[in-house]
Amino acid sequence: MSSQMIKTADIKDRLVAQALAEGFVACRICRPSDVPEVPDRLQAFLDAGYHGQMGWMEERSHWRGDPAQLWPEARSVIMLAESYTPDVDPMDIVGQADRAAISVYARNKDYHDLVKKRLKRLARWLIAEAARVEEAAEVKVFVDTAPVPEKPLGQAAGLGWQGKHTNLVSRDWGNWAFIGSVFTTLDLPADAAEPDHCGSCRSCLTACPTDAFPAPYQLDARRCISYLTIEHKGPVDEELRAKLGNRIYGCDDCLAACPWNKFAVAASDIRYEARPEFNAPKLADLAALDDPGFRALFSGSPIKRIGRDRFVRNVLYAIGNSGLPKLLPTAQALTEDPDPTVADAARWAVQRLM
Repeated sequence: MSSQMIKTADIKDRLVAQALAEGFVACRICRPSDVPEVPDRLQAFLDAGYHGQMGWMEERSHWRGDPAQLWPEARSVIMLAESYTPDVDPMDIVGQADRAAISVYARNKDYHDLVKKRLKRLARWLIAEAARVEEAAEVKVFVDTAPVPEKPLGQAAGLGWQGKHTNLVSRDWGNWAFIGSVFTTLDLPADAAEPDHCGSCRSCLTACPTDAFPAPYQLDARRCISYLTIEHKGPVDEELRAKLGNRIYGCDDCLAACPWNKFAVAASDIRYEARPEFNAPKLADLAALDDPGFRALFSGSPIKRIGRDRFVRNVLYAIGNSGLPKLLPTAQALTEDPDPTVADAARWAVQRLM
């Protein structure tokens, strides 16, 4: 073994230890070129129109389809998982008629900020560690917002595998985890890819309230509640509104159904624990929010990015699904809202409740 290989292998061992010390539950490495299947899979997804209004997926598909093009100088991709496992069953809130169900990941601080800070600390450590053994290293960190195929890279690195619900699953930490990556010019030893362990299980597929999976390992975002409540602009198709239930931001049904969660580990950061005001808040209180009130309540939360109008639209769909006549005045008060989508949702809710 060459001295160069010995040095990079030693750096990798210390890197993994440092990543775990930072709070990540797993750290694995692959090459940017280790996902040759992604371009065809991505193009089939786009051709089917499954991306809905997410035009940015098509606009940046040349990068998302080939991570080697994102930064040609990168020789290794460090893939990391950070657990956000809930301490209570998120499905306990789903179906509470006068309460709102908010996806587990959005019940406190914005994970983009928390994970990116942790990634940047790890990246700075890696640069210093490489310099200590006379190796030059450049790095770039990514969390969800860049055109990086994180889940395929995670599987290629052995972090986990893409389950039938298309999310990453691990035998060590289930599927409650955020994925981040550090691209580097260092040539670090790669790990083996993780094989699929879903077997004949269909728990995640049958749990979906809107039948958003045309087939195992395929997602039609246009029917996904997470997409509909977060990414979709304008009115939601009436056929799907009733299926949203009281889910007003995101959906955890397919994640919560995965049997591999019996191995889930506790969230690594207390800031992932639900804030009391985000844990089954009253629909009537949320519907009454004006723009300043919305911004104040969700400051520092990922929910803030969808804006008051789209958020209240979602709340009104939940009110319409509640079957509670006591919420009728709340919906009626918004039938003339300045935002036409909010007004449409309010009229729909009134009609349902009457």
